[in-house]
Amino acid sequence: MRVLLAVMIPALLSAQQKTGSPLQDLPKNIEVLTHFGERADFSPDNQSVAFMAKSFGDAFTIDLKSRVIRCLTCNIPGAAFLRVMHLSTGDYLLIGADKFTDIRTSRGRDNELWFLSKKPGSKPVRLNQKMSEGAAISKKSMLISFSETSGQNAELPKGASRLIVAEVDPASAALTNKHAVLESPDNRCTLEAQDFFENDSKMTYTCYEPKGLSSVWTIDLKTKETVNQSKNVGGYNEVEGIFPDGKYTCVESDRQAVQQGREGLFRNIDIWKLRLDGTGKDFTRLTHFNEYVGGKASNPVVSMDGRYMAFQLANTADEAGVGYGILLYRLK
Repeated sequence: MRVLLAVMIPALLSAQQKTGSPLQDLPKNIEVLTHFGERADFSPDNQSVAFMAKSFGDAFTIDLKSRVIRCLTCNIPGAAFLRVMHLSTGDYLLIGADKFTDIRTSRGRDNELWFLSKKPGSKPVRLNQKMSEGAAISKKSMLISFSETSGQNAELPKGASRLIVAEVDPASAALTNKHAVLESPDNRCTLEAQDFFENDSKMTYTCYEPKGLSSVWTIDLKTKETVNQSKNVGGYNEVEGIFPDGKYTCVESDRQAVQQGREGLFRNIDIWKLRLDGTGKDFTRLTHFNEYVGGKASNPVVSMDGRYMAFQLANTADEAGVGYGILLYRLK
């Protein structure tokens, strides 16, 4: 009997998922924006979306009206960027290594910040700041936030991380007023900045925990008070994409997989909407890409007018951040 159950249970769990592509039966409020690319970011005026062609590649933008796609970094031989994000001026912040060495080294030790002017033909300028993963970028000011780990800053103890807030000076292409706002002494919580809200007075960030878990947090930048916003949700919950009212945020979560008795963590995620009230109880699923074998939706961002969410088609077999096209989700 035990042998029979061991055979039947995995089969029943896989039967809960569909075969085929998540794109084959999209809801009416979701459309394909591009057939390639990853890590989308809305412009401050909501007129375009910036995105990466691939990991360690070139940055592009697409005009949401004309659907014209323009390359931002194709004048840079061997571009190895991971992220492109809009500054409030319409200029860009790039994240990535100077050159590709290997996935681990280029994404970790060599990851750094670059300034790219919006003027056509401009080339990225190094901001002389190594950092970990992504960054929080204000759409109202020149404020940014990013994290450092011992992998980028040898002065930090092994496993430690900290969140830093700074301002970008576009005239000199430099960081100013740089200071730490939160520190974690070890890998029980590895920090990553995500989004500013409430007029840049607060910020969301992810706490990556042991055994592949993660949780959604907020910090008040004045009082330094922190709140675990997903404490009653559990599992893998990575904060991504704030709503303009600051009351809700998008979350990459494995909750649907866990509820179905499937393996969770970052490979089996979909996009959820979480109310930032500290209870973790208002948690609503927005996408159902993980209902398909090998499918998931990831890296959501919300437009400044709150009308749209951009996100990407992803595959459960790939590393985090890899995408196969940008989609546009019309929000109610």
